[in-house]
Amino acid sequence: MTDAAPLVVVAHGSRDPRSAATVRHLVALVRDRAGGVEVRTAFLDLSDPPVPAVLADLHAAGHRHVVLVPLLLGSAYHARVDLPSIVADVTGEYPGLRVTQAEVLGPDPALRELALDRLRATGVDLADPELGVVLSAVGSSHAPANEAVARLAREWEARHGCLVSPAFASAAQPDVAAALTALRTRGARRFAVASWFLAPGLLPDRVREAASVARAPVAEPLGADARVADVVLDRYATAAVSAA
Repeated sequence: MTDAAPLVVVAHGSRDPRSAATVRHLVALVRDRAGGVEVRTAFLDLSDPPVPAVLADLHAAGHRHVVLVPLLLGSAYHARVDLPSIVADVTGEYPGLRVTQAEVLGPDPALRELALDRLRATGVDLADPELGVVLSAVGSSHAPANEAVARLAREWEARHGCLVSPAFASAAQPDVAAALTALRTRGARRFAVASWFLAPGLLPDRVREAASVARAPVAEPLGADARVADVVLDRYATAAVSAA
């Protein structure tokens, strides 16, 4: 056991096995790049192992400080309420265990570029002034989380020649259909869908189905990429230093 606090990568979890498989692949990349830090996978819901079980196991192994990195692109309910509540319950049961929650991955520059690379891989020309790009994301009841996606859409539109609209797969508007309509109104004649999702699953599938109406190519999620792993490690390092 090293002196460094273990890193627990916390994903949401999904009924879709592709999601958990992608998370485990990503965590394997993180582990390979972590320089001997113990790295574990945990899930908030729907997939195993759950966060409390992983924290209990680390406590039993003798660790007294753990850093959690939420594998989330937005700071909404799961990061702001759900995970802190779980941590409070576990540390109440194990008073000697200190748990530091890192910041979400968020719209990190590396992830923004990765999403653009996934979009370019569909074959679209981002400099096409008649291209309308739907930037698809999960959606949240927490308005600032949705605004972060809208801000990214505005940034892409200002930086490239295409038109860009955010769209949300749940909990917020516009949805993909409404975003496509808005882009048509603004003059778009060709369409593509960018993916602000970390892994495949039910919501990305919903986006893909909605995009099929416009015969729009859909970019792959960010997935198990070294750039995502590096952002996870950056969040871990920042949290570990601040907690020292």
